[in-house]
Amino acid sequence: MQNAKLIIHHSKEMILSVKELKKRYGKVEALRGISFEVEEGEIYGLIGPDGAGKTTLFRILTTLLLADGGTATVDGLDVVTQYKEIRQRIGYMPGRFSLYQDLSVEENLQFFATIFGTTIQANYALVADIYRQIEPFKDRKAGKLSGGMKQKLALSCALIHAPRVLFLDEPTTGVDPVSRKEFWAMLKKLQREQGITIVVSTPYLDEVRQCDRIAFLHEGEIRGIGTPEEILQRFADIFCPASLNHTTTQAESEAAIEVSHLVKTFGDFRAVNDISFSVRRGEIFGFLGANGAGKTTAMRMLCGLSRPSAGEATVAGFDVYRQTEQIKRHIGYMSQRFSLYDDLTVYENLRLFGGIYGLSGKAIREKARLLLEELGLAAERDTLVRSLPLGWKQRLAFSQSIFHDPQIVFLDEPTGGVDPATRRQFWELIYRAADRGITVFVTTHYMDEAEYCDRISIMVDGEIKALDTPAALKQQFNAPTLYEVFLQLARAAKRSEG
Repeated sequence: MQNAKLIIHHSKEMILSVKELKKRYGKVEALRGISFEVEEGEIYGLIGPDGAGKTTLFRILTTLLLADGGTATVDGLDVVTQYKEIRQRIGYMPGRFSLYQDLSVEENLQFFATIFGTTIQANYALVADIYRQIEPFKDRKAGKLSGGMKQKLALSCALIHAPRVLFLDEPTTGVDPVSRKEFWAMLKKLQREQGITIVVSTPYLDEVRQCDRIAFLHEGEIRGIGTPEEILQRFADIFCPASLNHTTTQAESEAAIEVSHLVKTFGDFRAVNDISFSVRRGEIFGFLGANGAGKTTAMRMLCGLSRPSAGEATVAGFDVYRQTEQIKRHIGYMSQRFSLYDDLTVYENLRLFGGIYGLSGKAIREKARLLLEELGLAAERDTLVRSLPLGWKQRLAFSQSIFHDPQIVFLDEPTGGVDPATRRQFWELIYRAADRGITVFVTTHYMDEAEYCDRISIMVDGEIKALDTPAALKQQFNAPTLYEVFLQLARAAKRSEG
């Protein structure tokens, strides 16, 4: 059977064919007549900036959306006239995980097996290597899983009916480097041992390099197809922008955040286990850790959203037990999902946010005018936020989070799924904020971003296992990059990520 798969692969039969595919949303041309082919057994990457058309393309190829023009076939079947047959032959992981949060791990897998007229037992061998890692938690609800475990469950659900083609739309966004590495090892094994064709999009360059070939999409068009190195070199200005000239922030000696022996328990489980650190005013502080390490729990306590079980902490001089409302008024916050209202205009978002923080109408109008001019969004003042490109939304969301001039801004994976050039622009905004004296507390799974921080901490098993400048940590762990430092620490984790 394995030899047969090899013969098929080397004969270069095309399992996916796209010809002049077009899709329009009102005035926006999401796809402008794109064409490409994918060989059977290939790992094929679809890469490009946000808004390039990748998700629209995935939805058309998985028969969830009709194109306005052109044709596409999957495993020789037309996506329009033979969509029922295609759905039996493909697996699909959308970017936000197609899981039912209130169902258990086992119930999710059973549900997907039932949809495709099969059982877990019938195809268990296909998902065994992946599913065994989460099977000890089979009775846990999917909504209670960490990012890495959700990823493994979603992949198991997509594979349980033995598909011939697997479509993965940014499956590792928001997942830590160790879990991403494990995920790609699984994909390589599926390709090698099962002969499954994999079509995948990703913003991570280390994952792009794992593909056999890639197509670069930009503004609804394919600008180039080739090996990863060929495309990354050809479009280096987008994928490998020049590093920022980062001068260490001149932080003040006074602490903006003080944490002493902080603990958070859930029953017998210590999510945060006796952590202590301080962040100086004006400092850019990176807060790193694998999924399930305790970062989000710790950040929620510092933002006044969760009460500690033990220990002490002050944020902007306010106590996390007794002065949570004062903390909330003196900080800014931006999550990966941006916290913008899509159905409001750019200016309406700023006016609403400014009003919440008690700014006068006159102050809001003046600050909004200056801000929009600085961001180059003055012409988009009355544009609905949903119509903005993702990079613009990102810059607007960050600027909105510091619109009221907070002492500290918390950024929880703010650049997840964003292309390298846009991420670089975002960090320029962070530097400007730090220059104004705003303390920046940021979590990220991009190790190149961690290099831009003044200091970073790395959490493992609910504890801070390392804290220093990026240069000092690389020297301490005898590692060439922070990625290698992170791997050394995360691989030493003892508790399950669940």
